[in-house]
Amino acid sequence: MNLQLANRMADYKEGIFQLLDKKKEERLKAGKKVYNLSVGTPDFSPASHIMDALLESAKEPGNYRYSLKDRDELIKGVQYRYEKRYHVELALDEITSVYGTQEGIAHIAFTLCNPKDVVLVPDPGYPVFSIGPSLAGVEIVTYPLREENNYLPRLEDIQEETLKRAKMMIVSYPLNPVCAAAPREFYEELVAFAKEKEIIIVHDNAYSDIIYDNREGISFLSIDGAKEVGVEFYSLSKSFNLTGARISFLVGNAQIVSALKKFRSQIDYGIFTPIQKAAVAALTGPDQWVKDQCREYERRRDTLCKGFRNIGWNVPDSQGTMFVWAPIPKGFDSSIHFAMELLDRTGVLCTPGSSFGTLGEGYVRFALVLDVPLLEELIQEVKEWGILW
Repeated sequence: MNLQLANRMADYKEGIFQLLDKKKEERLKAGKKVYNLSVGTPDFSPASHIMDALLESAKEPGNYRYSLKDRDELIKGVQYRYEKRYHVELALDEITSVYGTQEGIAHIAFTLCNPKDVVLVPDPGYPVFSIGPSLAGVEIVTYPLREENNYLPRLEDIQEETLKRAKMMIVSYPLNPVCAAAPREFYEELVAFAKEKEIIIVHDNAYSDIIYDNREGISFLSIDGAKEVGVEFYSLSKSFNLTGARISFLVGNAQIVSALKKFRSQIDYGIFTPIQKAAVAALTGPDQWVKDQCREYERRRDTLCKGFRNIGWNVPDSQGTMFVWAPIPKGFDSSIHFAMELLDRTGVLCTPGSSFGTLGEGYVRFALVLDVPLLEELIQEVKEWGILW
C-alpha cells in the first residue's frame, strides 16, 4: 500500500526540542556533561498542599470516571484567584478549563475564524501561536517585535488592508521567548485598538507570576473594556509547577468562552477529577511560595545574565518569564549553528531563536531550570571555550 499523508503534514517539521534532545542523548551516552537549559519545565516541585489534594482525590475510585465538566469548586477557585491576584471579577460563564494553554490556542481559532480570515501573531513568538490557528485554515500574518521597541508591537504600523481582514490577534506578556514585559499603558492602547479595528484579542498570561525588578505582572482583563474585546489563557504550569498536569483556563468574554466550551465538548470528556482537585488547591492556597519561587528565578537570572556579561557576552537581563534571551556572539552565521557548537564545546544546551520565528534568528533562549551553583559552573565552561574573547 502506498500510504499518502495529508498535504498539511509537509508544513510540520520535527520539533527543535526533539532534535536538541537527540544531541543531548548522544553527549550523555559519550559520558559527557550536559547543562540542559532548553525546555522550560520547572525544576521546582509543586507545593505539598497541591500534591496532597491530588493524592487524596486519586484514592477515590469514582474519580476515575469521565468528569464531563468543570467542578463548581474549580470555577470558584479561578474566581478567587483572579479577584485576589489581579483584582478582576469573573462571572461563572466567563471561565472554562482546557488541557493546557497550548491545547487551548490550538483550538480557539476553530471557534472564532473562517478560512481566509487573518490572525495576527508575534514574531518572535511561541510556535503554537502560529501553528494553532493555521490548523483552522486561516491566514497567519506576523507582527514584528524588535529589541529597539522593547519587543512591543507598533500597532500603528500594521497595514490597514490586513486589519480589515484580521479576526484575531494573539498577544502574550511577559513573552516567551524574548523575556519582555509590557506596561499597563500598552494594554490600554491594545484594548482601544481592538475596539476600533474590531479584532478579538487572545492573551496568553503564562508568566505574570514570574516577573522581575518590581515590575507589575498584570492580567489583560484588568484593563477597562478588555472583556468586550477578548479573552485570556491562564495556566497553572509555570506559577505552580504543574506542567505535566495540563491544566489551564480560558477566561474573559462570555461569548468566546462559551464557543470554545461548545467546540471542546465534541472532543473532550473533561479534566481528570484529581487534577481538578489539585488545581483548586493551587488556586485557593497560600501564595507566598509562588513569590519566593519568583525570587529564586530572579537570582538565577542575575547569575546567568551578569555572569555572561562578566565574560564578555552582552546578554540583557530578562524582564520576566523563566527564560533568558541572548544575542548570539559574533562569528556565527545562525542561531542553530551557535546552539549546536555551544553544546559540543561546553555541554550547555539552549534553544535556537530561529525556532520562534524569522526575527528570532540571531538569538538563543536559555531556560532558568538549574540552580545557581550549576549556572556558575556552566558560565565557567563557556569562558574556557574562549569564543567570547
